[in-house]
Amino acid sequence: MAESLSTEVTIPVKHVKVVVNRPFDQVRDAFQAALPQLDDTVPTLLHAGNIDRARAALEALPELSIFQSRNHGDVLKIAGLMRKALQYDIGNPNTASKMTRHQLAAAQYAPFRVVLYEDAEGRAVFEYDKPSSLFGQFGDPAVTAIAEGLDRALERAISQAVG
Repeated sequence: MAESLSTEVTIPVKHVKVVVNRPFDQVRDAFQAALPQLDDTVPTLLHAGNIDRARAALEALPELSIFQSRNHGDVLKIAGLMRKALQYDIGNPNTASKMTRHQLAAAQYAPFRVVLYEDAEGRAVFEYDKPSSLFGQFGDPAVTAIAEGLDRALERAISQAVG
């Protein structure tokens, strides 16, 4: 019979909330303009074994991209609520590979999540956990340094969306 080992650790997480005195739709459009949708060229190239072309495509990617988004507001319709809320998976595959080559478990946070929703006063609100606090749990200076770059990149994208 195979044995297993399980450990549990509590980590500190820095949570950020940015309340914007602008309508949700304007902020959403500006955020999505700041962060393009991830191009699926790289996975296609990797699957085909074109490693050199995939590497070049990775290097050409923008600092951050939206991997996917989910309309969480739609889910709330089952509770009779009409809310504007989007959950985004955001990151950069090249950056992720630079972290996971040091700590493969870092893949659980790459891409990371950001939620944008409309609050009761009609304001747009961003919430997310700082990538550096999530990736910092691995105690690897190389991973933490890269994650701190993600913190700054996300702050820039949100600042651009906020105007």
